[in-house]
Amino acid sequence: MPDLVVFEKHGAIALLTLNRPEKLNALNYATNDRLLELLDAVEADPAIGAVVLTGAGDRAFSAGGDIHEFTESIKSDIDLAVRAFCRRGQRMTARLESFPKPIIAAVNGLAFGGGCEITEAVHMAIASKTATFAKPEINIGIPPTFGGTQRLPRLAGRKRALELLLTGDPFSPDRAYEMGLVNKVVAPDDVLPAAFELAERILRHSPLAAARIITAVTRGLNTTIDEGLRIEREQFARMAATQDAREGLDAWIARRAPRYVGA
Repeated sequence: MPDLVVFEKHGAIALLTLNRPEKLNALNYATNDRLLELLDAVEADPAIGAVVLTGAGDRAFSAGGDIHEFTESIKSDIDLAVRAFCRRGQRMTARLESFPKPIIAAVNGLAFGGGCEITEAVHMAIASKTATFAKPEINIGIPPTFGGTQRLPRLAGRKRALELLLTGDPFSPDRAYEMGLVNKVVAPDDVLPAAFELAERILRHSPLAAARIITAVTRGLNTTIDEGLRIEREQFARMAATQDAREGLDAWIARRAPRYVGA
């Protein structure tokens, strides 16, 4: 059987590809689990500093959850469906959101349901001009289950999010950009190159500093400003004690390029 998520290493960048093109890269339980396994391996690899996540084929980033699979879970037992479907998907998007290395989605086609929720959760996203987004869960009589009712309002605002959540209507990559769901919209052939170029710009800097920034932003978004500032101070204190912080300061004073070691 082909790998459900293909892992490739391109220098310091890990490319993870959702690999069910015949199913529009729908997220069945095994795909979610495999993605989490690979993220664990990427986090443990000090040679990898960033991740690009995309979908196989030229039609879809991901069509979302595997409807046939989770329908059987719902028919079998509601508690089972909550555990197997909701909690599994929420665990996956939470892992993407809080991952200590930058994750960039290269949205190469349709991103519906769970595919849109992955785009909401990752740190940055590049979208093809031919991509299409949607929150279509209401069309099958359920709310979003991988965090879409929480992250989209935080990105787009309550009223714009509710319009998309309550109509299920698809929306363009330009509207996704306008709402802050993606960072850039490019030609289809430029999606992966643009994602890699963004990753390379991040990799110029200390990986420890990047991790501290991701942590401060992710945790701080869900708190008051006072609590967020406390989190920021904590992350600064952790970073200030590192060799990378000393190297960054020394390099700036000496007007030379820093040589970060990730310690």
